[in-house]
Amino acid sequence: MKYQVVNGVKVWGDPMEGAVEQAVTCAKHGNVEAVLLMADHHVGYSQPVGGVVVYEGQIAPSGVGYDIACGNKAVRTNLTYDDVKPKISTIMDEIEDAIVFGVGGVNKEKVDHELFDDEDWNVYKEFGQREHDSLKKLARDQLGTVGSGNHYVDIFVEESTQAIWVANHFGSRGFGHRTATGFLNLASGLKFGDKAPQESMNQPPTLIDMDSELGDLYFRAMSLAGRYAYAGRDYVLDRVLDILNAESTFEAHNHHNYAWKEEHNGKEFVVVRKGATPSAPGQVGFIGGSMGDISVIVQGKDTQENKDAFYSTVHGAGRVMSRTQAAGRMNWRTRKRRGGAISEDEMMTAVKQFGVELRGGGPDESPFVYKKLQDVLDAHKNTLDVLHVLKPIGVCMA
Repeated sequence: MKYQVVNGVKVWGDPMEGAVEQAVTCAKHGNVEAVLLMADHHVGYSQPVGGVVVYEGQIAPSGVGYDIACGNKAVRTNLTYDDVKPKISTIMDEIEDAIVFGVGGVNKEKVDHELFDDEDWNVYKEFGQREHDSLKKLARDQLGTVGSGNHYVDIFVEESTQAIWVANHFGSRGFGHRTATGFLNLASGLKFGDKAPQESMNQPPTLIDMDSELGDLYFRAMSLAGRYAYAGRDYVLDRVLDILNAESTFEAHNHHNYAWKEEHNGKEFVVVRKGATPSAPGQVGFIGGSMGDISVIVQGKDTQENKDAFYSTVHGAGRVMSRTQAAGRMNWRTRKRRGGAISEDEMMTAVKQFGVELRGGGPDESPFVYKKLQDVLDAHKNTLDVLHVLKPIGVCMA
């Protein structure tokens, strides 16, 4: 199925009204070449998740978002299902114990990395030595931690070959969030370290000219956060490979909350993808489903439709209900949730039926809150090839 054009926005899959409205708002602000919605789109902050905005000479830190360089890494191991199946419960216990999950989590051991000698840390000295030192310490403390929400470490089996794969999903953690907040403040005339004002989900994008000093500083900081996210995902999967006593035989690694300088039709643009995966012809990426659905390794096609998509595709299945709708509201006095559409028992029944050993997670991340991944992939069948279909057998989340 080819995309449709809704109010000037190219839309793959079924248009979601709120996300389309946000995309139209993005199209009305700045030097915009194109706005697109991938088939997993839904409402986000300012720019919809699954949204791609192509700018000439500008960048939108609100579009990149607060979780700068959130992305995925997937690794095929030299193990088979028979090697892992008898001990999957123990393996998931070891992953839960070895890897730090959750909001504000810090690593159990000091992780050193050449990244901390990167000259782009000097960006933060522009806002004071204390700001620089605080952010760098936070980054050191959290390198290789996974965070919360829909971030995970999973073990998969490729049923056609019985090969075992491992994958993860997270970004630049608190360092990236504070970077995003700081630059959004600066673009609004505030100081980097000010408390961010309460803003609307549907506010217009915050734009910075790329040829300005602020644009240069933001792009350098975002790029550093991208390298940091890569380092974190590498670290976590190295730990998982150690637990499995396995080796990597193939890897796919990509961001999906990021801005890239790219050439299209002979011109250079800044392509801001929020919850969207780059998929240039031959480019390989990992796209994750829910804890009760397949995930896939894909490769971009050399087609006109992929060119029309500015070589972009989905990053996941896409939500059909919010976290609060799914899990209800937390009563912090009783530590219980009320009013959720999905119960813990419903979630656990679905996950067990799918054959998944689950650690952590909750109704807000259950299979019921996501579209079926195959449905969104079908909407992009003219832009990508599916190389490997992976079924989760172990899922670990906050």
